[in-house]
Amino acid sequence: MTEKLSHEEFVRKAIVSLRKEGFKGIHTVYSGFNEAFKKYFEGENPVEVTNRLAQEGKIVIRPVKGGVMLYLPEESPGGRSADDALRAMGLK
Repeated sequence: MTEKLSHEEFVRKAIVSLRKEGFKGIHTVYSGFNEAFKKYFEGENPVEVTNRLAQEGKIVIRPVKGGVMLYLPEESPGGRSADDALRAMGLK
């Protein structure tokens, strides 16, 4: 039997493999990610693991209706920084 992927490897592979064409992230519920994670890691909690990976900067989590979206950090949708917004408003 081949060696299991680490949590990080599994999540990164899932993001790349499960996303729909034209999208950069996956919805944890609608993509089947949560159930696949629980099955692969024998009941481990995907929320705890993905939150830890996000804190470590290995993935990006964005809340959406019905769950969250997972992105690779280099592909995550970015918003303006606070400084950019203030500059655009002429306040900095």
